Amino acid sequence: MSKILIKNGRVLDPASNTDQILDVLIEDGKIAKVSENQEVADAQIIDATGKFVMPGLIDLHVHLRDPGFTYKETIQTGTMAAAHGGVTTVCPMPNTKPATDNPEIVKEIVERSKTEACVNVLPVGAVTIGQIGKEVTNIRGMRENGICAISEDGKSVMDSAVYRQAMKIAAELDIPVMAHCEDINLVDKGVMNMDSKSEALGLRGISNAVEDIIVARDILLAKETGARLHLCHCSTKDSVRMVKEAKEDGIDVTAEVCPHHFILSTEDIPSDDGNYKMNPPLRTKEDVEALKEGLKSGIMEVISTDHAPHSAEEKSRGFEKSPFGIVGIETSASLTYTELVLKGYLTPLQMVEKMSYNPAKILKIDKGQLKEGFVADVVIFDPEAEYEINPDDFYSMGKNQPFTGKKVKGKVEYTICGGEIVYPFAK
Repeated sequence: MSKILIKNGRVLDPASNTDQILDVLIEDGKIAKVSENQEVADAQIIDATGKFVMPGLIDLHVHLRDPGFTYKETIQTGTMAAAHGGVTTVCPMPNTKPATDNPEIVKEIVERSKTEACVNVLPVGAVTIGQIGKEVTNIRGMRENGICAISEDGKSVMDSAVYRQAMKIAAELDIPVMAHCEDINLVDKGVMNMDSKSEALGLRGISNAVEDIIVARDILLAKETGARLHLCHCSTKDSVRMVKEAKEDGIDVTAEVCPHHFILSTEDIPSDDGNYKMNPPLRTKEDVEALKEGLKSGIMEVISTDHAPHSAEEKSRGFEKSPFGIVGIETSASLTYTELVLKGYLTPLQMVEKMSYNPAKILKIDKGQLKEGFVADVVIFDPEAEYEINPDDFYSMGKNQPFTGKKVKGKVEYTICGGEIVYPFAK
């Protein structure tokens, strides 16, 4: 393996609280040395002057759509999109077809990822067989074959007894339960947030209680079972409040926020445009501010994307008939830097903490750090680069998102995974 010497970058490593100009030497796929003024004769030199050098980002919440929906995304295209966005580890959710609900499918995804993926793929296993909500999966068997967590993402397990049983097993295995919080009976065919905008567009609304009721239930079940609960894509002010109270009560709960939820509110929806339809929906300005304050204070520890590709045809059907979901893995670093770092909510070090170090801690994996001896998953990010978001530049097959034309600052220049440069892609 070749040696890579990253020179004169601003090294951001939350694990050691490092924020200084240093050189990073990568050798045999590992981080060999982090120090000043290194000279290595036979190394490939990357001049990172004026750039951030960070541990590779870790996205706890993506949809690779593979197997079953490969017209939307594949392991190959989804991981290329990840590399383009500075993400070196992805956790694909189990709502594939068939669902990722047994050891054989997990084994297949892990094996295929070895040849088809350009970044690390850690599958998430379903909580129930077929994600029907009735019978708990073989969680132990899936764990033995490579799942990093369990989730019923795309829906909630509405039977609390079934969910508690799964939580107990997850607690025994010490893996997180990643919760999509949605009271399906309360959704009542809603397609966007329940407020004046939904009334103006004549569309059925989804109230905050749809999320909040299940957040409360899942926190109580985690308290009872000792499970490590991770709340996905939080969107309401009461989610933030309940997470804060749960932590104060000593419950093992973590929470993530997606860029679309901390940037956009229903007031930003221009018309009946399916590219603004996601689940949970865009909420009010009050909710957006609560999410940003939750990230700033550390109550919400993680920024993930819920990267959810769909075809252009599917997303052209307006709010009523379009599927829920937007893509985001290629723009998350730029959006976070532009909206949270430059606006004073987070320091650059805290951005890395929420996008790399904290996700690694939740998964309990040896990543998210620029530590000597660790596998060299590294991203070089130019904080001065400015560009306009254009889905034509995406490597994802999905172009569905509401940020087209938005000017952002900060751009991924290099992504290194396992000591190999995986972005820019080889010509």
